[in-house]
Amino acid sequence: MKRVIGSVAVLFFALLAGVASAQEKINISIGTGGTGGVYYPMGGGIANVLSKHVPGMQATAEVTGGSVANLQLIGTGKSEVGLSMVDAALDALQGNDKFKSGKIPIRTLMVLYPNRMHMVSIESTGIKKISDLKGKRVSTGSPGSATEVMAFRVIEAAGLDWDKDLKRERLGVAESVNAVKDGKIDAFFWVGGIPTAAVTDLGATPGVKIQMIDHSEVVDAMNRKYGPLYVQDAIPAKSYPGQDAPNHVATVWNILVVHEKMSDQVAYNIVKTIFDKKADLVNVHKEALNFDYKFQTNSHSPIPYHPGAIKYFAEKGIKLK
Repeated sequence: MKRVIGSVAVLFFALLAGVASAQEKINISIGTGGTGGVYYPMGGGIANVLSKHVPGMQATAEVTGGSVANLQLIGTGKSEVGLSMVDAALDALQGNDKFKSGKIPIRTLMVLYPNRMHMVSIESTGIKKISDLKGKRVSTGSPGSATEVMAFRVIEAAGLDWDKDLKRERLGVAESVNAVKDGKIDAFFWVGGIPTAAVTDLGATPGVKIQMIDHSEVVDAMNRKYGPLYVQDAIPAKSYPGQDAPNHVATVWNILVVHEKMSDQVAYNIVKTIFDKKADLVNVHKEALNFDYKFQTNSHSPIPYHPGAIKYFAEKGIKLK
């Protein structure tokens, strides 16, 4: 009888331990971007659905410099999740460019949405094509952003030198828009979803006519040097106030990334919840409409998928590695 009672007690306390473990709090920091772009509201929406629907999880969205900063935060353990452009993520994984000090062992959770390169000016500057940037005051994106990485590649592919041919500033999208309005810069680069709130603000400014600069012709040269990361794309006409024609651009995919050491169950829960609550995220920003199983491929993200994500997508009939 004592043995039975003892066994029951052991089982009872084991069950209690299991309940305590299941209720253990998990804090998740999500690296996003500046407040004027799409990463920040999208990351905030993701944090909200994770906190509401994953038991024990508390997620917060952090304002950051963008992709490069998010990847560095994951590398140092200061963030668990980050939004990133594929080109910056590949550099982090391989230890290239801004990550020459060390590789970061990241994994893909999911492919998010396409990021369009915006090259933005206003009619009064006279800038109509890439070559017109020569000698102009141009922001190539904030430090720690993948906008800066991609802007350099666009400028290089167009045959310009970003230091010698431009009077270069390093501003986020909201700061860039204010600088254009104040006449402090002539144009700026920004990689983001559409619409980006800050660019909408510029187009809606009284007395200002927005000028979106075509540059899709440089995509082939970019891919020859950096691999097949970019595609020719277009920002549809009327995406922004005063934008009368389609803007032909270079596009790269966004992905959600984590450190390879994240537990399989946590990774699985994050991906499942994002897809289960997609409608909530569409209400945050319409780019969430692109959260689609058909985009979950190794060609869309050359960064290996996390085992937890692989398990979830396998349940949906998608084979990944």
